[in-house]
Amino acid sequence: MIAESIGVSCPLPNEQDNIEQAKANPALDSSTFVPPVPLASPSIIIEFCDRCRWLHRATWVSTELFLTFPPPALKAISIIPLNSEETGGRFRVWLNLEGSSPQLMWDRKIEGGFPELKGLKQRIRDHVQPGKSLGHSDKKSE
Repeated sequence: MIAESIGVSCPLPNEQDNIEQAKANPALDSSTFVPPVPLASPSIIIEFCDRCRWLHRATWVSTELFLTFPPPALKAISIIPLNSEETGGRFRVWLNLEGSSPQLMWDRKIEGGFPELKGLKQRIRDHVQPGKSLGHSDKKSE
């Protein structure tokens, strides 16, 4: 609607147009697409209880981790909502390193609450960039 109101046309092509465009342009041929590698290494997996409405917390943690460990330090962060009786109340952070199975960095039930980012960043740093300074996150609390 907005595009039309300013005189820009953004028509959706019909299926036949899509097929013809894909044949004419290899960049649009989905058979040539290469999917991302599952569990790129190093990567983070955040599992959270969707019934507890922890999506915002999971995305906040993922943003903070990407800001602290930008690629290539972390290549991917996956956020997985869970919605079953057995996963009720879950908030886990896993670290996937090449050549090993994912390592648990944080579990809300085991640790007795959500991670303080300072501690979580230190744990992850010790595995992905052991010499990296975390600035104020490395300073001792008084």
